Amino acid sequence: MVRYIFLEDLHFMPYSELLIKPMREDLSLNGIKETRTPEAVDEAVNNTSGTLMIVVNSVCGCAAGKARPGVVQALQHSVKPDNVITVFAGAD
Repeated sequence: MVRYIFLEDLHFMPYSELLIKPMREDLSLNGIKETRTPEAVDEAVNNTSGTLMIVVNSVCGCAAGKARPGVVQALQHSVKPDNVITVFAGAD
């Protein structure tokens, strides 16, 4: 028997801030502005001049092993976006 689970039927608990604090800091300590609400992301998308890069941070291994280090390294390059923000999946 196949049972389907629909996203609207699931109740997600946000990740503990203690767990994700170091993951947030991987980006925020490197000058990336945190956005913590959908409204803050909308504000940045709609009212930022120049180029905007949005980094969706996460607790997954891909973010830890590739995304966060890759973003930090990329921002050391001379060619980079005018603005960079981050939002944390499952928490913000």
